[in-house]
Amino acid sequence: MTEDNDEKIGAQAAEEKEESLFEAPPIAEQERMCEAILFASAEPVTIKDMNARMPHGCDAAEAMVHLRKRYEGRGVQVVKVGDTWAMRTAPDLGFLMQKETVETRKLSRAAIETLAIIAYHQPVTRAEIEEIRGVSVSRGTVDQLLEMEWIRFGRRKMTPGRPVTFVVTSEFLDHFGLASARDLPGLKELRAAGLLENRPPPGVMPFGESSEDDEDDDEVIEGQSELFED
Repeated sequence: MTEDNDEKIGAQAAEEKEESLFEAPPIAEQERMCEAILFASAEPVTIKDMNARMPHGCDAAEAMVHLRKRYEGRGVQVVKVGDTWAMRTAPDLGFLMQKETVETRKLSRAAIETLAIIAYHQPVTRAEIEEIRGVSVSRGTVDQLLEMEWIRFGRRKMTPGRPVTFVVTSEFLDHFGLASARDLPGLKELRAAGLLENRPPPGVMPFGESSEDDEDDDEVIEGQSELFED
C-alpha cells in the first residue's frame, strides 16, 4: 500500500513538474482572456474564477490591472465590484441605455365625470361642477386633468368671490378627434350608443339638445358674455 501511495505522489509531482515547464501566455494575451471572460459573463467574476479558467501560470490579478487601464475613457469600463470584476457602461453614457415609454393612465370615475361636465358646460366653476355632480370635487381630480392638459383655467366669473372657471383645451379636442366642443355627442347620441340611460339632473343640458333657457352657443362655449372677465 505504501509503495502504491508513493507511486501516486510521484506521478502527481511529475505531472505538475511537466505542467510547470510550459510558460504562461504573454500578459497581453492574458488581458484578452480576462476580457473575453468578463464580456461573456452575466455576473461579476472573481480573480479566482478567472485564474481557474485560464491556462496554468496566468495571473488574472495582474492582467486585470492592465485591462482596467486599457478601458479608461472608453464607452465600456472595467470596474471592481467588491471582490469581483465586471464590464459596465461608462456613467456619463448611461442616458443612452434609457428608454422612454408611454404610460397608459386610466381616469377615475370622478375625473371622467368632472371632465364631461367641463366639456359640456364650459366655462364652469368648481362650485357649479359640484352642484351638477352632487358631490365635492377633490383637488387631486382637477390637478390630474390639468396635468394631462385636457382642461385649463378660463376667465373669472363676475360673481362674488370672482371664482375661476375651467374649460377644455385643444389637446382634449385633438385627442377625441373633435373640431370644437360643439361636436360632442348629444343626449340622443349617448343613449343610442348605450352610454346614457337616465336623464341628467334638472338644468343639465349637453350640447346638441335645446331648452327654453339656452343662450347663444358662442357665449356658452367661449364664455365671452358680460359675466366673465380676463
